[in-house]
Amino acid sequence: MSIVPFDDRDGWIWLDGQFVPWREAKVHVLTHGLHYASAVFEGERMYGGEIFELTEHTKRLFKSAEILDFEIPFTVAQIDQACKDTCAKNGLTDAYLRPIAWRGSEMIGVSAQQTKIHVAIAVWEWPSYFKPEEKAKGIRLTWAKYKRPSPETEPVHAKATGLYMICTISKHAAEKEGYTDAMMLDWRGYIAESTGSNVFFVKDGVLHTPLPDCFLNGITRQSVIKLAKKQGFEVVERHIRPEELAGFSECFVVGTAAEVTPVAEIGEYVFKPGNISLSLMDDYAKMVRRELVSA
Repeated sequence: MSIVPFDDRDGWIWLDGQFVPWREAKVHVLTHGLHYASAVFEGERMYGGEIFELTEHTKRLFKSAEILDFEIPFTVAQIDQACKDTCAKNGLTDAYLRPIAWRGSEMIGVSAQQTKIHVAIAVWEWPSYFKPEEKAKGIRLTWAKYKRPSPETEPVHAKATGLYMICTISKHAAEKEGYTDAMMLDWRGYIAESTGSNVFFVKDGVLHTPLPDCFLNGITRQSVIKLAKKQGFEVVERHIRPEELAGFSECFVVGTAAEVTPVAEIGEYVFKPGNISLSLMDDYAKMVRRELVSA
């Protein structure tokens, strides 16, 4: 498969308040964010010219920065507008957006009080995270080697770059074994999330989803819960043991990139994409494109 490197593309990137040509949006090799993961980011989607839950994403970016002990040198409204302007500058109405904020290169060391905070926004065309044929029949997941850490060990409620290291390792391992993704447990052994998406299960018409007490309460997750409740489904947020998966009939994952994607398999447990998973997949797609009244 031919890959176009992300540093060698046409277009414009918003960097620290101004647009720069895509190939010129660079940072120094001794940037603190590269060495110590002092960076936070968001993943967003624009559908038909409108960015879904834009302000909620921006607010989370600011909250993540606060948790990592730095202040973004712009307002929420300014970042919101910059996201819209970056899409317009690149001529996109359907796109994936990646705002990111990080500590600069003024200091290299664990202490980095005097580093400048940089912010960039890049946008590009990105189709479904999973192949259409995979979504139709449900994706296959294996179990991840690493677990989601305790809130006492890491800032688990920040969308921070460093927290995705074990996700990359786990997804690579899954793909090498022929799976699409991996399901992660938390440090207690409960079901947590996949490497980049929250998860829902169905039993007797009721939706069950893990309690997000040690991982992100995803914006898509919250939107799907509202949508499901509006459609009359009961949604139970609770701790779920792996052995309980034998009693669930359907499963699906949700996220900005994944949207709503049915799951056919998690390790030894098998599910069949059913009416609930497929209807929520379709209705979510209509909602973000404003073809369905928002939940």
